[in-house]
Amino acid sequence: MKDTLTIALSKGRIFEETMPLLKSAGIEALDDPETSRKLILDTNHENIKLVIIRATDVPVYVQYGAADLGVTGKDVLMEHGGEGLYEMLDLQIAKCKLMTAGFADRPLPEGQIKVATKFVNCTRDYFAKQGRQIEIIKLYGSMELAPIVGLADIIVDVVQTGGTLKANGLVPLEHMADISSRMIVNTASMKMKHQKLKKLLDQLKDAVDQK
Repeated sequence: MKDTLTIALSKGRIFEETMPLLKSAGIEALDDPETSRKLILDTNHENIKLVIIRATDVPVYVQYGAADLGVTGKDVLMEHGGEGLYEMLDLQIAKCKLMTAGFADRPLPEGQIKVATKFVNCTRDYFAKQGRQIEIIKLYGSMELAPIVGLADIIVDVVQTGGTLKANGLVPLEHMADISSRMIVNTASMKMKHQKLKKLLDQLKDAVDQK
């Protein structure tokens, strides 16, 4: 709808760290997504809604205009490719690193290496730029298990503290990218709702700068 702003968010850390920034712009959710079964949350503004979806789906919803704007990690954005949306603001929240990881004392094989990851596009691009041949094994979770059982030589995953890697005998190897959450905007919405979006983005930028 022309007068409504729809913001796509995912549960958990991104939601928790985004809400104080939205609050500084005068926007507060009327429900907690962790306790509510609603997928569309009302706010204290009748014309602003929050859509609660999987983190990896946020760029898709924004790309196709099902949401005017959304908050997603740079890792998800890199994997998506960014078509149909603008990356407007680094919110400086949910920080981590995209890294390769494996065994510290196990040299990589000559020639092709096996890489387990859910970040298929990021991984392919990273190793292609280095001219290294890889076979990608797509996994959706428990990435650390892949080198342990011999499924892969290394993994590519986001690393926050490194605690899970350490607990499984792995170490970070190569730093691929610094990750934080970004505010993205649908390209058509930016034209149709420019004034409202610009005001909100300016308020969010002020909140980020004051952190």
